[in-house]
Order: sequence, then C-alpha cells, then structure tokens
Amino acid sequence: MQSSPATEPVRYSFLGPRGTFCFAALQQVASEDTATFVPAVDVPSALRMVRAGQTDAAVVPIENSVEGGVNATLDSLTAGSPLEIRGEMLVPIAFSLAVRPGTHAADIRRVATHPHAWAQCRTWIAEHLTDAVHVPATSTAAAARELAENPDADFDAAICAVPTTGVYGLVSLSDEIADNRNAVTRFIKVSKPGEIPPATGSDKTTLMVRLASEKPGALLEMLQQFAAVGVNLSRIESRPAGDQLGRYAFSLDAEGHIHDERVQAALVGLHRICPEVTFLGSYARADGHATRLHAGTSDEDFGAARTWVASLLSRVTR
Repeated sequence: MQSSPATEPVRYSFLGPRGTFCFAALQQVASEDTATFVPAVDVPSALRMVRAGQTDAAVVPIENSVEGGVNATLDSLTAGSPLEIRGEMLVPIAFSLAVRPGTHAADIRRVATHPHAWAQCRTWIAEHLTDAVHVPATSTAAAARELAENPDADFDAAICAVPTTGVYGLVSLSDEIADNRNAVTRFIKVSKPGEIPPATGSDKTTLMVRLASEKPGALLEMLQQFAAVGVNLSRIESRPAGDQLGRYAFSLDAEGHIHDERVQAALVGLHRICPEVTFLGSYARADGHATRLHAGTSDEDFGAARTWVASLLSRVTR
C-alpha cells in the first residue's frame, strides 16, 4: 500500500523579524513545529507574499488601543487582488528601552523604533531622555536587531517588546516606558478568499466602503444602513481614496457575521447606495464578547417579517 505524501506546513508571513509584537500574535495561532514563519520587512510585503502565493496567510497589525488604525494594513488590504480576514489576536503592549551593555541613559541621543511604538512612549521619553530624537524603523524588533548586530548603527537605543531585549543580547534600562500601561494591539490573520469561518455569536465583519463623493449626506446614509437593522460598528476610520482630493473610503468593523440576517440586510443596503463595497471577512472576536442583539434584530425577527410579507404577496392578483 502506497503511503500518502506528507502535508506541506502552512506558511505564514509576518511583520518581522523575530521578537516583534506581530511575532507574538502569530504564535497565538501557529507553532514553528508545524508551520513555516516567513518574516517580512513591512506590512505591505507580508500581504504581497500571500497574494503571490509565497505564503498561505499573513499576520499583521490592524489597530492599536492608543494610536488607532494601522494605515499600512488598512490600505494594503484592498490594494491588489482580494484578501480576507480569517481571525484576530490581541497582544498586550509593554516596551523596553534596549541598549548595548555598558550604555547609560546619559549616553542616549537617538532612539530607533517603529513610529507607533515611539508614539506610545513619547511622554516617558520627554521626561527621561530630554534630548533624544526618534529614528524610524520598520519594526520594534528590527531596531533592536540592528542595534545589536551593527556596531555602526546611527542610534544609541531601541524601543522594543520586553522579551525582545534578551533575544538580541541587549540589556534594558527600563521595562516600563509605555505611557499607557494598558495598551493592546489587535492583529489579524489574512489569506486569499475561501471558506468563511462559521458564525460563533461573537463575531466581526470587516468592510471597506467607498462613498459617493458628490452626494450630500453620503456618510449619514451609509451609517443609517447599519442603524436601521441594529448592527453596531466597533470601528470606523476614513482613508483617502488616493485618486483625487475629497474622495474617501471608510474601513469599518461591524459587530456580527455575514451569516446573520441583520448583517446581510446592512450589506444589501450598502450595495444599493455605495459605489464600492469590499467584503474583508467575517471572523470570531478575540475577546469572546457575545454580540448584543436589540429588539427586532434577531434572525427569528427577520424570518417572521419575511413570512408576513410573503403572506401579503400571496394575495396579489397575477
């Protein structure tokens, strides 16, 4: 009897290198024992790998509780062939001020890190490193690795995830430099379109919606499609369309799943009034919070309403 071929490991691209918060998020959904982890220099590169078939999925940041949406992700999700979100992960954020052994706070003039990390530590830096300036890096771990491996690096310290300091043989001058000790970053698992994960009762649906720019009240009309059927929006952010000034699309997360009648009704409404609606996935919430239904918005309520309308239509003369 011939044995079946071994299954190829799933390949994940992520914002690298090892030691990023993105790497920590990836470890929540996969193990290097059974999957292949492929670091990317930035978010667009990680998503391009999926589109090109070089990886099967990507894990990238989409939202931070302090800085809001990650624009590189919001824009890259729709800049190319279709991609969809399959799940989300939450990672608590704690930063370390990492230096080479022997470096003191008084020696630090330039600090490298990702712009989102710098924004979350600005107050601490201003109080403790008065003269320090920011050197942008593609990721927090990339800054730490460069500091450790390149003796000619043009900065004296790196802001990175607390565990990353030891990974690259650096030492921490402080592990409590974040201005907000309760900060959390939300990450998403992205792949090419395929089977949509089943509804769990604790779900999100992510969309990108283009408005009709010449129509007064277009934003209000879009929001009414959700309000009318009892769908709450947990996130909404505007992104420039890019083709001309004054044209915008809105990236949003709706509470619920495409399987839910109320979400389907909202999408029907959007498709009628908006020039472009991009479905970016329905998936389980990482926090497990059940979607709260308002009176008249359950699947049963929609079914009863359709049955009533059908009873009226049955009396129409043909």
